Amino acid sequence: MKRSSFLLCALLMALSAPSLFAADVTGTWTGTLSTPNGEATVTYKFKQDGEKLTGTVTGPQGNSAEITDGRVDNNKLSFSVAVNETVALKHEGTIDGGEIKLTLKSDRGDFPITLKRST
Repeated sequence: MKRSSFLLCALLMALSAPSLFAADVTGTWTGTLSTPNGEATVTYKFKQDGEKLTGTVTGPQGNSAEITDGRVDNNKLSFSVAVNETVALKHEGTIDGGEIKLTLKSDRGDFPITLKRST
């Protein structure tokens, strides 16, 4: 009986472990994006509520756009940013401590960007 209780307890702990170690990206992150037109500093303000991710992205000219369809799953995140009514840029990445490695996907190609937490 003790062995069964121990195994059940161990199984429950193993199944809950991913949620215990899930990253929380809430805060401000910045990075430099290399594009065909040069480099641009971009600021991401994330708000995470469980697996849901919201926030804004601010470009080098100071214009902001809302994050939509945001999701965090353990150390992976994905979201979209609407450039205008017809174009949305998809972002996918991984969280590694104080860094987020994103790939911004557009019709002009994929652009990597590494974000560092600033607050």
